[in-house]
Amino acid sequence: MAKGRADPRAHSRRVTEGLTQAPARAMLRAVGFTDEDFTRPQIGVASTWANVTPCNMHIGELAREACAGVDAAGGKSVLFNTITVSDGISMGTPGMRYSLVSREIIADSIEAVAGAAGFDGLVALGGCDKNMPGCAMAIARLNRPAVFVYGGTIRPGEKRRDIISVFEAVGARAAGKITDEQLAEVAIEVNPQVRATCLRGAASDRASGNPNGAALPPIRATVDVSEDSDLASGPAENRVA
Repeated sequence: MAKGRADPRAHSRRVTEGLTQAPARAMLRAVGFTDEDFTRPQIGVASTWANVTPCNMHIGELAREACAGVDAAGGKSVLFNTITVSDGISMGTPGMRYSLVSREIIADSIEAVAGAAGFDGLVALGGCDKNMPGCAMAIARLNRPAVFVYGGTIRPGEKRRDIISVFEAVGARAAGKITDEQLAEVAIEVNPQVRATCLRGAASDRASGNPNGAALPPIRATVDVSEDSDLASGPAENRVA
């Protein structure tokens, strides 16, 4: 390492080099590491994939693309997952008590994996109300090269309706302005694709994690899915693990 130059393997070197780290190398070989991989910076790729919500069910495929990019650029990608919960699903139920807590769980889990594994850098991918700031919080705590990738925003359904339209329709039904049938129609017409809904469960969450916001500009990045992409074609094609 040239004098004055940052070591790109400052963290992974401690985990993989030396006689005492032979067990660690043996474990990593079992997950696909080669001799050459041990000479590359290890980059963790934190995926928030889940079929829990349309906001995240395509993240697995984006994470695999991120891994391919890391490997092509000379790093060694290591893919791992964390949780997600949906405000849009749990809102108005006892399940909402877990929503804000999940942000801390996500941040803690990403920090724990990256710290324990000795990753030299991190790519975190998110698309929902709590995992976006959770990713950003973990990146800030780790204080090592990192980038956050936003999974993209869902397009509206029929008549430009989105998830907010459903909440508004519930209120309209409660006020007697629409019928049960009209409410059901609205609920069916929204969210025709995967990707994040327009729901803002907590303004502070979106401001800290949303790539379209002003906070944390060094780690901003956006990814969108075109109409021609397999990721935009519907739920059956996007259940990726």
